[in-house]
Formats: sequence, C-alpha cells, structure tokens
Amino acid sequence: MTKLDIARIRADFPILNQRQRTGSGIDRRLVFLDSAASSQRPTQVIEAMDQLYQHSYANVHRGVYQLAERATQAYEGARAKVAAFIGATTPDEIVFTKNATEALNLIAHSWGRANLSEGDAIVLTIMEHHANIVPWQMLAAERGIEIRWIPVTDQGELDLSNLDRILDGAKLLAFTSMSNVLGTLNPVEELVAAAHAHGAVAVIDAAQSVPHLPTNVVDLGADFLVFSSHKMLGPTGIGVLWARQELLEAMPPFLGGGGMILNVTTDSFTTAEVPAKFEAGTPPIAEAVGLGAAIDYLEDFGMQNVRRHEVELTAYALRTLTERLGDRLTIYGPPEPAARGGVLSMALKDVHAHDVSQVLDEHAVCIRPGHHCAKPLMRHFGVAATARASFYIYNDTDDVDALADALVAADEFFAL
Repeated sequence: MTKLDIARIRADFPILNQRQRTGSGIDRRLVFLDSAASSQRPTQVIEAMDQLYQHSYANVHRGVYQLAERATQAYEGARAKVAAFIGATTPDEIVFTKNATEALNLIAHSWGRANLSEGDAIVLTIMEHHANIVPWQMLAAERGIEIRWIPVTDQGELDLSNLDRILDGAKLLAFTSMSNVLGTLNPVEELVAAAHAHGAVAVIDAAQSVPHLPTNVVDLGADFLVFSSHKMLGPTGIGVLWARQELLEAMPPFLGGGGMILNVTTDSFTTAEVPAKFEAGTPPIAEAVGLGAAIDYLEDFGMQNVRRHEVELTAYALRTLTERLGDRLTIYGPPEPAARGGVLSMALKDVHAHDVSQVLDEHAVCIRPGHHCAKPLMRHFGVAATARASFYIYNDTDDVDALADALVAADEFFAL
C-alpha cells in the first residue's frame, strides 16, 4: 500500500489553506474534523463543475445540438464512474437522487408501498441515522407494519445474539454499514446473508462507509445501497441509490413528471426504462460531474490506502486522547481501530458537548456537537449529545494533536 502525502492532499483543498482568527484574537490554522457531516472539496471537483458551467452546460437527454450532447455525455459518464466505483454490474443500476436520505425515502415509498402491507415486519437497528428510521416509521404508521429492532452492546456493536428470532418472518432489513456516531463497522455480508436466509431484502445505508472503504455491491450481496456525494469530496445536492436491476424494474416510480416517462396520454402514462424511471425533472447535472471528479480523485489514491490511513490515524487518536485526558474523556464505540471508521464521539466529563465544541472553535478546531440524527442510539448510551470528531484523507496526526490540545484546554477551562 502507498502512504498518503497529506501535505500534498491538503494543498488541493482551498478551504483548508486558511487561518482562522478566534474570538481571543489569535490566528490559528484551521483544523477541520467534521467530515462525517460533510467533507470538503478539492480544487479538482470545483474546477470540473466550473468547466461544465463555462463550456458544456445544457439540459441533458433528448437535446440533439452538440452542447446538449456533451452535457449528456458528462452526466452519464458520471453514472458510469459511480457504477465502477461500487462494483455495480451496469450503470443502469445507478439512480441519482438528492442525497442518501432521499434515496432511502425512495426505497420506502416505492418498494415499501408495493411490497409491504398490514401485519408485515421490517427490521432496523438502534444505531441507525434518522434517515433510515423515519421513512420506515412513516410507512409503518400508514400501513400497520411492525418495526423490530436489533439492539446495540455497551461497546457500540450490534448485538446479533437473537438475529434469527428478530428476522423471523420479516420482509426487510435496513441497516447502516458504518455508524455515523460510533464509527462501528457492521458485519455487512453476515447481515445480508441472514436477511436473505429469512426471505428479506437487505437495504444498506452506506453514507459513512463508501467514502472511506472499498465497496463492491456484488460481493456484499445487497439488494439496495445508498450514499451521498457530499461526504466523499463531492458537491451537495446529489446522492446515489444502487439497487439490483430487477428490483428497480419491478418498483413503481417515486416522482412523476418529465424525464421519467415513455409516453403520456390523457388517460395514463408509461414509465421510461430504469434509471430514468426514477429521475423525474431536470437532474443535478453539474453535481453529477462533481461527484465523478471526486471519484476520480479518490481512485487516484486507492480506497485501500484511504482506509489504511484512517485506521492508523484513528489508532493514534484513541491512544493520544486517552493518554492526554484519561477518564475525563469518554470515547464511545469499539476500542479496536480496525473495527471502526475515523469517527470519535466523545463526552468530556461534566461538560455539555455544545460547550466543548465552542471552546474548540476558539482553537480553530471544527467538530460537531449534538445527537447526530441518531436519538435512539443516544438514549441507549444515556446521553443527550456527544462531541464528534471525524477524519478524512486531509487529516493527519497534527490535527489529532490540535484536537487533544483543545480538549485539554476545554477541560481546564470548565474545571475552574
């Protein structure tokens, strides 16, 4: 494997090459540790979108003039890049959505309404993001569907001891591949296999894992998988739904309008072939191009190298923060770096997460306080909020040291 050159990578991110003047008047280097919420973008992504707008922008599909054809090629080229990046068998299995949340809603509204009825059961986990809870709760309330829950251990891992009983008779299992709170890497292939053994389809929320790990949907054996561009160096406003083509072909459309139809009469309509069937209206053209550029950027490093870097950085962070703060700091999730992603949810003893975050901002260290759209998981651990630091390819041990210094300063400030 190749070691990432973090100094060179940082130079590609204009926003990271700035200093922040704090309230105390001190000029500090910006330390961005909130990539689990949304990553930063390299120049290559910004320029790819800028080039499209300056030289090749037009609405896609159906246009026969050269500009429209170039825009369509760029848009569909991005779809092909996404398919290759996650190991899909064909680009037709890639549906562009607004984000991962919309993709999960699409599954619930389209597949769910077509396949679930009163008395049916689906299975979720306690560590899910609200995006993989609320759409199913909405459908459950509408249809009288039972929701069952896979619990979480005190170390932040799924408790699979009663998995067969929980899945018995269920028609769907929806779960995160990596917790956005704990960084826990779930046993995806095991969960998918268990779902299929019970006749259930498997839905994977991969918003946190696809940006950080090699992903192959065929190897995972999944039925549906979703992720967002903005967490993997790409722009906001575009997400991805991957599904097995036969599932997409059998599902009713999610939104109606232009682009998703083959024909319309005064009495009825017929849908276009997938993936157009699920892409009503003018799509996020420049955003797709930006996502394609982000994939090119990540593939230049190799996702195995991205993963290795984050494991090493997470190990350093766990060790450094424990040494510096001891039992004053609680870090939730698996203690083994290889069992988690680069996400650290922390609680500084007797200090609210929002107060910790505000003090860290005085040190130009950007972290995220709150429940992280995972309130059931917060309740499991008996906390209202945590202070979450999350790493990506532009972070290194200097950033971890800055985090540790700022946390020590916060601890000392609130101890006064």
